Amino acid sequence: MPTYDFQCRSCGHVFEKFQKMSDASVQPCQKCGSDAELKISGGGFVFKGSGFYITDYKKTSPQPESGK
Repeated sequence: MPTYDFQCRSCGHVFEKFQKMSDASVQPCQKCGSDAELKISGGGFVFKGSGFYITDYKKTSPQPESGK
């Protein structure tokens, strides 16, 4: 199940919730009980490490020469 970020319309509290994609986009705030709405958030992956380099990927095999 995906993780969604919600922000309370009343107190501004931000929290995460695991729920189905078909569940309602408005949930009760965990802090005050008011309606919290779904926030737009980034992708579901994180880049870690010092960086990514061309040598990190598999090299392609040389293409056969055609017409010579």
